[in-house]
Amino acid sequence: MKGLTVSQKDERRASVMNMVLGGQLRVKEAAACLELTERQAWRVLAAYRQAGIRGLVHGNRGRKPARAVGEDVKGQVLKLAEGSYEGANDTHFTELLDRHESIRLSRSTVRRILRGAGKKSPQHRRAPKHRSRRERCPREGMLLQVDGCRHRWLGDGGPVWVLIGGIDDAKGTVPWGVFREQEDAHGYLLLLEGVLRREGIPAALYADRHSIFHRSADERETIEEQLAGKREPTQFGRALEELGIQLILAHSPQAKGRIERLWKTLQDRLVFELHRAGVTTLEEANRFLPGYLKEFNAQFAVPAAEEETAYRPVPTGLDLQGVLCFKYTRTVSGDNTISFAGRTLQLHPTPTRASFAHAKVEVRERLDGRIVVAYQGQVLLTTDAPPTPVVLRARTGPRAAGSKPEHRLAGGVRAVPGPKGMGAGERGSDAEGARRQAGKAHKPGPNHPWRTWL
Repeated sequence: MKGLTVSQKDERRASVMNMVLGGQLRVKEAAACLELTERQAWRVLAAYRQAGIRGLVHGNRGRKPARAVGEDVKGQVLKLAEGSYEGANDTHFTELLDRHESIRLSRSTVRRILRGAGKKSPQHRRAPKHRSRRERCPREGMLLQVDGCRHRWLGDGGPVWVLIGGIDDAKGTVPWGVFREQEDAHGYLLLLEGVLRREGIPAALYADRHSIFHRSADERETIEEQLAGKREPTQFGRALEELGIQLILAHSPQAKGRIERLWKTLQDRLVFELHRAGVTTLEEANRFLPGYLKEFNAQFAVPAAEEETAYRPVPTGLDLQGVLCFKYTRTVSGDNTISFAGRTLQLHPTPTRASFAHAKVEVRERLDGRIVVAYQGQVLLTTDAPPTPVVLRARTGPRAAGSKPEHRLAGGVRAVPGPKGMGAGERGSDAEGARRQAGKAHKPGPNHPWRTWL
C-alpha cells in the first residue's frame, strides 16, 4: 500500500485474521497463536474488519515525534562540534553544550546527530579483554596509585610533557598533579609534597618498577651495601621510609589499571580544557591544573565504603623540605671543605665542634635548589669556599687562553704527565712516557733507591 510501511508482524496478524474470518480458526485460538489475550484479539479483529491491514498498523507509525529535536538545534550542534568544541568526545561535548550553550540534550541524541552527519567520534576503542575486577580500598588514603603520563598536552603541535599524578583507590579522586618536561624523581617529590600539604600522609603508594622507585637487581652493590646486607633505597624510596609510607610495586600495567584509565580520560578532556584556557607554557599549565582537578574530582569521585580517612596528619615540627629532597654523603677535606655539583663549600665551626675535617656529612639538595649540609642531624653553616691558586692561575694564565702548558725538567727535557699524585720529578722523560703508553713495564735499575733502602 502506498505510503504505508507494513512489518512482518503486521502481515502475520493479517494472515491469522483472514483465517478467523474464513472460519478456519476461532478467536480464542487466534489469540493463542498471536500471543494475545482473547479480549485483545477481538479488538484486533474489529480493527481489521473496519480498515483492513491499515487497522493493524500503529497510528503513530510514520509520524514525526512531538518532542523531536528541531533542525535548527541540530544545525547549531553540528556547527559547535566543528567549531569551538572540535575534538571533544560525545559525553564531554554533551556536558559542554549544557554548561556553556544552554542546550540540554542526552548523550544518545548528540551521538545520533553527529553520526547522522558523518562525524566520527575521536575515541577509538578496542575490544575489551576479560579481567577480574579488584575491590577498591575501603578508606580514602589507604592506597594512592602514582604514575607519569607522557603526552602532547597542548595538542598535536604542542610540546611533549609528562603529567605526574596519583589517584586515590577508594574514591577515584586525584589529590595532586604536576607537569614536568620529563618523568623524574624531582617531579614525584613535588607530587608527594602536594599530597602531604593538601590531604596528609597516605598509608601506601602503588607504582610501577621505574628506577625512580626500584633499584634493578642487575645494579652492582656498593661495599657499604654488601657490609649492611641490604640494598639502599632510591631517593624517592628513602623519603617514603622517613614518612612511614609503604611502597608497593606493580608487576604489570594492568595491575594499576585505575590510573591508566585516568590518563585516558585526561588525555581526552584535559587537552581540550588547556587549549580552551589558552595555556601555552609549563608554568601556566601547573597554575591551571589545581583548579581543574577540583572540578574533576567533584564530577568523578565515588563514595568510599567507609567514611573515615586513612590519611595521617603531618607531624608538627616535621621539616618536609628536609625529607622531600635529595641526600648525598660527602667526606670533609682537611681544610673543612666539600665538593658538590661543581661547587666547593666551606664548612664553618659550631659551638660544639671546631673542625669537621675527615668527617662524613650529609648534603641535602632541596626542591627549590638550595644546598644544605648537615652533620648528625644538625644543619651546618656553609659558604662558597675561596678559589685555590690553581683555579686562579687557570683563569688568568696561558691555560685560560686555550694553550696547553708544558712541564720541563732540568736540562730542558719535557716531562710526560704521570699518574695522579705523582710529582713532576717522578714522571720521567719522553722515552719513559712512550714506554708507558706502549704498555711495557719499566724495571728499576740495581742502583735504584727502592733497591738500596736496606
